[in-house]
Amino acid sequence: MLHSFTNLRFLQTVILLSSIALLVFAGHSAFASSTFSSMQVIQQQDTTKKPAVIPQDTSKKVIKAGAEKIEYSAVDSTKFSKDKSIIYLYGKARVIYQSFELDADYITYNSKTNTIFASGRKDTKSNKYLGKPIFKMEKEGSSVADSLFYNTKSGKGTVFNTFTEQEGGFFSGGQSKKQPDNEINVKGITYSTCDLPHPHYGLFITKGIVTDKQIITGPVYLKIEDIPLPLGLPFAFFPKPNKKNSGVIIPSFGDDATRGFNFQNGGYYLILNDYWDAKFLGTIYTRGSYSTSVTSSYKKRYKYTGNIKLDYASNRYGVEGTPEYTPRKDYSIQWVHTQDANAKPGTTFSANVNIKTSGYNTNTAGNNSYNYQAITENILSSGISYSRNFSNGINYSLAATHSQNTLSKDVNIVLPSFSLNVPTFSPFDSKKRVGDQKWYQKITVGYSVVATNSISTKDSLLFKQESLNHLSNGFQHTVPISVNFTAFKYFNFTAGANYLEKWQFQSTRQVAIKGVVQNGIVQPYRTVLDTVDGFNRSGEYSINMGLSTKVYNTAQFKNLGNLKAIRWVITPSVNASYRPDFSKPSFGYYKDLLYQDGTPVRDEIYNRTKRYSIFQGTTYGGPAEGESGSISFGIDNTVEAKVYSAKDTTGSGTRKIPIIQGLSINGSYNFLSPSFKLSELSFSGRSQFTDKLGFTYDGSFSPYAVKDSLISSTEKVRKMVDRYTIPSLTRFGFSFGYSLNAEAFKAHNQNVDNATKQVQKAGMTPEQAAQLQEVSNDPNAFVDFNIPWNFTFSYRFDYSKPRTAFNSTTTNTLNFNGDFNATPKWKIQFTSGWDFKESGLSPTSFSIYRDLHCWDLSVHWIPIGTYRSYNLTIKVKASILQDLKLSKQQAYYTRF
Repeated sequence: MLHSFTNLRFLQTVILLSSIALLVFAGHSAFASSTFSSMQVIQQQDTTKKPAVIPQDTSKKVIKAGAEKIEYSAVDSTKFSKDKSIIYLYGKARVIYQSFELDADYITYNSKTNTIFASGRKDTKSNKYLGKPIFKMEKEGSSVADSLFYNTKSGKGTVFNTFTEQEGGFFSGGQSKKQPDNEINVKGITYSTCDLPHPHYGLFITKGIVTDKQIITGPVYLKIEDIPLPLGLPFAFFPKPNKKNSGVIIPSFGDDATRGFNFQNGGYYLILNDYWDAKFLGTIYTRGSYSTSVTSSYKKRYKYTGNIKLDYASNRYGVEGTPEYTPRKDYSIQWVHTQDANAKPGTTFSANVNIKTSGYNTNTAGNNSYNYQAITENILSSGISYSRNFSNGINYSLAATHSQNTLSKDVNIVLPSFSLNVPTFSPFDSKKRVGDQKWYQKITVGYSVVATNSISTKDSLLFKQESLNHLSNGFQHTVPISVNFTAFKYFNFTAGANYLEKWQFQSTRQVAIKGVVQNGIVQPYRTVLDTVDGFNRSGEYSINMGLSTKVYNTAQFKNLGNLKAIRWVITPSVNASYRPDFSKPSFGYYKDLLYQDGTPVRDEIYNRTKRYSIFQGTTYGGPAEGESGSISFGIDNTVEAKVYSAKDTTGSGTRKIPIIQGLSINGSYNFLSPSFKLSELSFSGRSQFTDKLGFTYDGSFSPYAVKDSLISSTEKVRKMVDRYTIPSLTRFGFSFGYSLNAEAFKAHNQNVDNATKQVQKAGMTPEQAAQLQEVSNDPNAFVDFNIPWNFTFSYRFDYSKPRTAFNSTTTNTLNFNGDFNATPKWKIQFTSGWDFKESGLSPTSFSIYRDLHCWDLSVHWIPIGTYRSYNLTIKVKASILQDLKLSKQQAYYTRF
C-alpha cells in the first residue's frame, strides 16, 4: 500500500510540474491569433449586368418577409441585385428581424431563399479581420462570429468560429447550427473562462447538442495552449451555464502525512429558490478524521445580501492507541449580512458573526487553508446590530456582540445592548428669535441611555448554569448640560454640568480575611466578594468649566539658506471640575469593610474605617470614592517650517515641512485629595516629515519620591512617598515606519475599499467573503502588478519602570515587508521581522505570483518557525471553475 501511495504522489508531482512549465513558457508567447473560416468574404462585386446603383442611403429601411418585417440600414452603401431579390449592405450594416439582431461590416439578404448572410472584411493594410458579425438571438447574450447564415423562414442558422459569453464562461471556435426547435448542434467548440478569442486553455467539445436547459456532448477533453491532454470524458452532461441548477459537487483528493489520504469538499449544491441556495460539503481522511460544512447564500436585489456557514470537524493526530489519537472536535459559526443602503432609509441592519472553538484554527489548519494568518488567529469578534434614525435627530440602536480569546479561552458576550440618543437642544432659545443669542440662550442639554446584558466566562463554561447565574445587566442615563462662548475676543470659555444615573440589577458585598499568605509573605488582609441580586440605583453629578486659546509665533529668516520661516502654534487649556464625595454613608453607595469577626479595617489614607463600593464588579460600576476638586491643564504644540522648493506648483516657491505635530503635555491637580494630589505628567507627539517617514512618541513622568523598606532579611519593597522630587520617567514609547513606495499603501487601501463597497452593493459569495477577509487581515494577500515594487518597515520601542519597581522592562519590535515585480508578470512578496528577545527572525514568509492571464500560479513558503510549510497552486482565476486547479503542499503539522 505504501508503494502505491508513493507512486501516486510521484504521478501528482509530475503532472503538476509539467503543467507549471507548460503554462509559464506559454506565458511568454503571443496568445492571440485570428483564424478565418472558408465562408469569410471581402466586399463582393456583382459581375453580371445590372442597372445603375441606387444612391447611398443610410436611413433605416423596412422590407417584408412574409407576414414579418425586416429592418435594415448601412453607413457606407446599400445596393441591390438586378432583380432586387438580394440586398447588399456595406459598412456598419444592421439588420433586425423579430428578436434577431445583427451588426456586421457586410450583410446580404436574399428574399427568394429568405437567407441572411453576414461577415467581416479583411483590411489590406493591417491584414486584420474587421467588422465581425455581432448578433443577439432571443434571450441569449450577444455573440461574435467570423460569418453566419440565418434563414428567416425556417429559423435555421449556421455560425462559423463563434465567440460568446455565458455566465463567466466563453464558447469559441468551431461551427454551430441552430434548428427550428431552438436546439443548437455544435462541433469543435472550446469552453473556457479565458476571455481571449483564442483561449490559453479550455474544454474541447468535439460535438454536442445545446438545449434551453442542458448541454449534451460527445467526447470532451482538456486542451492547454492547443495541446490535448489525456484528461477527458467519452461524453458529458451538464446544465446550461446561464441558469443555476442543483447538482453533485465532485470532491478533490490529496494526502496528509498525519491524517492520511483525503477526499475533500465533495457534496451537493441545492437551489432552494430564486433568492436562496445551500451547499453541503464533506471531507474524509483515511486515518479517521473528517469534517462537514453547510454554506447558504441569500440575496434580494436592492434589499439585502448575506451568507451563513456552519462547520464541524473531528481530527485525529498521532498514532492509533495513543492519547493524541483521541478525536479533537471543533465547530465554527459564521454569518455575514448586509442591508442595501437604499432598502430602508433611516434604518440599518447588519451582522458579522465569527464564533469558533478555541482549537478550531490550529486543529483544522485554518479550515484547511494552510494560511498562516488564519492558523494563528486568536482574537475573534462578532456583532449584530440594528439602528434607526428619526427625522428630528433622535436615534436608537440594538446590538449583540461577542469577543473571544482562543489562547486564554475567555469569552465575553453582550446580549443585548441598547442605546438611545437625543441630540442636544437649547431649551432657552427660540426659533422665532431675532438678533444674536444671549449667553443663556447658548445653553444646550442632551440625553442618552444605554443598557446591556452581558456575561464573561471561559468557553467551556459558556452554556452551563453556573455561568448563566453570573449575568450582569443594567441601565445608564446621561444628561449633559453645557454652554460655550468667546470671552475677551481670544479665549474660548466652556462651562457645564453632567448628571449620571445608573440602574443595576446586581450589587456586591465584601468581607476582609486576615492572615492570608501570598508568595510567602503574610498580607494584611484579602477581600472576598459576593454578588447579590436585586435592583439598585446610583446617581452622581459634577460641574466643570474650561478656558483655552491659541498663541501664534512666527520667525522669518532671510540668510539661512532654504529655511524661510518657522511657525510655532501653542494651544494652552485649563479646566476646573468639582465632584462631591459619594462614598458618604448618607448616599448608601458604600459600606464599611469589616473582618470576619466584625472588626473594621482601617483606611490609612482617609484616616477612618475603610469603605467599599457595593457596585464594584457590576456592569457600570458606581461613583468614585472621595471628594474631588481638581484643575487639569494641558498644552499642545505644533511646529512647522517653510522652506524654498523649486518643485512648488502653487506659485509661492516654498513648501511647508511639519516638524512637530501635536506635542501635548497634560496633568491634573486635585486640591481635595487626601494625598498624591498631583497626577503623573503625560506627553505624546508625532512628526510626519514626509509621506514615507513618520514618528510617534509618548510617555509619562512621576513627580513623587520613593522609599525602600525591608520586609525580610533578603527582600525589600519600594513604595511611593507623598513628597515631590525631580520627575522620573516611568514610561516611554517610540515608533516609526518607513515606506520606500507610499503609493503601494494607497493602492492597496483603495482596492480594499472598492471591493468592500462592491460587496455592500451587489453582495458576495462565501468564497469572495473569505478572500476579502484575507486581504483585510494580510496586506500581502493583495497582489497588484501595477505597483512595481515596495518595501516597508516599522519599529517600536517601549520602556517601562513604575515608581514602585526596582527594574525596568524594555521591548523592541521590528517588522518589515515588501514586494517587487521580477518581470511584468512575476511578483515576489516577503514578510518578516526581528525578534529581539530571541535574537532571531520572527515568522517569515515568501510568496511568488505569476500572472498567466486566465490562470494564477502562486507559491507560499514559510521557511522557518513552528509553521514551517509551503503551498504551490495553479488555478483558474474565474470562480465558476474554482475547483480546476493543481496543488502541492507541505503542511506545518505533517512533520513529527
